[in-house]
Amino acid sequence: MRLQRPYWSRLAALVLSGSSLWSGLAWAADEAVLRPRVPIDKIEEARTWTNPFPSTEDNIEKGKALFHGKAFCVTCHGRDGKGLGDIEGLRGKLPRNFTDKVWQAARTDGELLWILKNGSPGTDMASFVPLILTEEEAWQVLLYVRSFGRP
Repeated sequence: MRLQRPYWSRLAALVLSGSSLWSGLAWAADEAVLRPRVPIDKIEEARTWTNPFPSTEDNIEKGKALFHGKAFCVTCHGRDGKGLGDIEGLRGKLPRNFTDKVWQAARTDGELLWILKNGSPGTDMASFVPLILTEEEAWQVLLYVRSFGRP
């Protein structure tokens, strides 16, 4: 069956309007990436915390095993770290895309550890340390999270 021209015109208009909608959403997401998740009275301290583990292949692999296993990060953030996991019922916000280089540059390891300890206000991110992960394991997970931002 051959589709008539008006159908294609409507489809093209829909695709074009959708692409401008998506670019607007991407811009809004970029702005949210830069908004601190650690409270103002805690952020300076959190930024001083540094990962005690070197970014070695072995430590990244330990973090990967935790991300995909015990910590179940993969459920929300997905196997590829893009924030498109297998969850439903989010409050209208996708989980953080760990492949986003703007986000990677905007957050220190200390801020990320603070979020793993306390959750992320305004999002569905809950606290994981010490309920699910030890602090040592959290640092290893963060090494794996950082690997998503590398080529």
